[in-house]
Amino acid sequence: MKSLEGKVAMVTGAASKRGMGHAVALRLAAEGANVIVLDKFAKPKSLWPGDEGWDGLDAVVEEIKSQGGEALAVVADIADSKAVDDAVAAALKKFGKIDILVHCGGIRGSMTTPIIDLSEEEWKDIVDINLTGSFLISKAVAKTMVPEGEGKKIVLIGSMAALKGYAGSAGYCASKHGILGLGRTLAAELAQYKINVNIINPGGFDTNLRDAEIIKRAKAEGISLAEAVEQESHKSGPSGIPLGRLGKPEEIADLVFFLVSEQSKYITGEAILIGGGIT
Repeated sequence: MKSLEGKVAMVTGAASKRGMGHAVALRLAAEGANVIVLDKFAKPKSLWPGDEGWDGLDAVVEEIKSQGGEALAVVADIADSKAVDDAVAAALKKFGKIDILVHCGGIRGSMTTPIIDLSEEEWKDIVDINLTGSFLISKAVAKTMVPEGEGKKIVLIGSMAALKGYAGSAGYCASKHGILGLGRTLAAELAQYKINVNIINPGGFDTNLRDAEIIKRAKAEGISLAEAVEQESHKSGPSGIPLGRLGKPEEIADLVFFLVSEQSKYITGEAILIGGGIT
């Protein structure tokens, strides 16, 4: 029997081909879970060669079904409370429960805009999606978990930006610092129900989260998107990572699996850094 057999998992931010959510959804399904894959966009665009025919959430569902699992695709904006409530209702209608929430959904925003130049609109977009969205999805799913309690798991994806400030990334850093406080408070509140809540703080990872900054750089340098992607693909990886490379989404999925398995039942309220030895 697979270790997550009979479990139902909801994974947000699951539509991007190169995203953490996609890798997490496949890993949990491979371990036996039925999976709800949720994203704001059914077919998010990707800059990378080979992704042109990617079918987004539908493709993830088909991958899970090909492994013998069951899956449900839900399109929802996590910053919209009604959309979140409707998504959770759809999950309950299909599977009757949610045992696991892995919240990967989020945006990066600007990486190079000083606070004195950052618009209120961009600030609100980042905080609404990253922090308010984390609150709304955690609240809605936790409500369904409390009656059964023991064995339920929540994992929030934070960032190394939750641990320090990065010049030019005020909105992102603030939102990810907020996720730490949210996750730790949720862990304290849900501990009485034997529900585990933990936060993963990734360092540099090779995902579609980098796409927006590549677009911005292409415009600033007056080069094509294809040229900007080509430049990015030849980078050896950020300096300062002892292991010498960006992380892979599948490596996040491995850690997520541990945190939602029975092996981690005495771990809650923790923020775990996965960054190739960067600190």
